[in-house]
Amino acid sequence: MKFRAAWALAAVFPVLSGCHALRALTAESCHKPQPYQKAASVPPLKIPSGFNSPDTANALVVPALKGPTPPPPTAKDPCLDAPPSYVVPHPMPAPKD
Repeated sequence: MKFRAAWALAAVFPVLSGCHALRALTAESCHKPQPYQKAASVPPLKIPSGFNSPDTANALVVPALKGPTPPPPTAKDPCLDAPPSYVVPHPMPAPKD
């Protein structure tokens, strides 16, 4: 009987813990260097003679970063894809005259 209870508990525990346990395992992964951060710009497309060039009128341009680069996130900073806290602090009451 104890054996069945242990198996039932082992099966129910992941369901009850929800995604919290998985989030704890991946929380720091966003602060590690990501593969997209190693991406480099490539030169413009060179069209061989005899071919039509593509229409670039609606091409998207990535703007250059103006100003200093932001500091890297620390382990205490939330990931950008994590939702913000929904706890709203209560404003202080107005002082009475």
